[in-house]
Amino acid sequence: MWASLFGGGMPPARGAGRGGVYENVSLTVGNTPVVKISEKLAPPGVEVYAKCEFFNPLSSVKDRLAVAIIEDAEKRGVLKPGDTVVEATSGNTGIAIAMVCAQRGYACVVCMAEPFSVERRKLMRMLGAKVIVTPKAGKGTGMVRKAEELCAKHGWFLARQFENEANWKFHESTTGPEIIADFSGKTLTHWVTGYGTGGTFHGAGKALKRAMPSLKIILAEPEAAPLLKSGIPTERNSDGSPAVTHPAFTSHPIQGWTPDFIPKVLDDAPMDDLRDELFMVPGRAALETAKNLASKEGILTGISGGGTMYAALEVAKIAPKGSVILAMLPDTGERYLSTTLFSDIAADMTEAELEIAKSTPSFQLIPGKPPVLAAT
Repeated sequence: MWASLFGGGMPPARGAGRGGVYENVSLTVGNTPVVKISEKLAPPGVEVYAKCEFFNPLSSVKDRLAVAIIEDAEKRGVLKPGDTVVEATSGNTGIAIAMVCAQRGYACVVCMAEPFSVERRKLMRMLGAKVIVTPKAGKGTGMVRKAEELCAKHGWFLARQFENEANWKFHESTTGPEIIADFSGKTLTHWVTGYGTGGTFHGAGKALKRAMPSLKIILAEPEAAPLLKSGIPTERNSDGSPAVTHPAFTSHPIQGWTPDFIPKVLDDAPMDDLRDELFMVPGRAALETAKNLASKEGILTGISGGGTMYAALEVAKIAPKGSVILAMLPDTGERYLSTTLFSDIAADMTEAELEIAKSTPSFQLIPGKPPVLAAT
């Protein structure tokens, strides 16, 4: 509904409402807003936009994936009332699946490697999921193996986000058409996205290229984990899951991007038709751009969103005048409170803040001094 209302112009005014009510929270997934980036970050002569996937109910693009996989499994009859859903995840997919399972009454078990942020574990448990933390040394393939073992032993349903076609097909039918509708009043020239499973790139990319054949699609990858750049394929098991860690993988700070294998969902994409450029993103640049989006634009996104926007802004610097560039922001910065993204953000008052506090006499909380409530 929202996309059709936007029509490439202004969205409905505040107070207009959504024109109806929702039967359950999973129906609120999708139709996320596109927001323009100001000239504080965007270079002159071009327009840069962000599709803010943190407007999904559990604050990430993976809400789409969770709805897609569970609804597809229900339609195929492989997921029935009382069943348990299992997935291996860096966090956002697990949170999304836990949300849909809570809404529909399924038990949920999530396998997650230990380096990923602690707040993600807590969110999944808050949503009723059981979280199985796997050793750091096992990397992404380790958590996948654990999920497979649990399903084999207990007869549970494995979501298989990295291999499941329902993943990219949902993006083809929702994310891509939303973008097309929202840019109906202008010509979108560049679309920039990273990859976790590859579902957004594969599915939305197909829809966008059909509607906009001249569109340039830029796929971003961590500089520290150049799996696609290496040209080396991932070794796979017969079910498409990764057999071993990819030789080009090293650890990187862009959580949710690029596990230690090339996902089959990404591998299955018609790369020659979709990808116009592969852009390598330094981890530090992703972090700094996420911070700049927060402090200069009021947009709170995670490290992956910072990485995608960094790629978009770098593309904008060399793009022809009049270019219109859209970057995908996969999730919210609140998913990263215990990570490097917030490591230099103080919890206590800084010197500058203390000076402001002392500039008036009442209600002062100065370290080493008794609290002051009222000036004497």
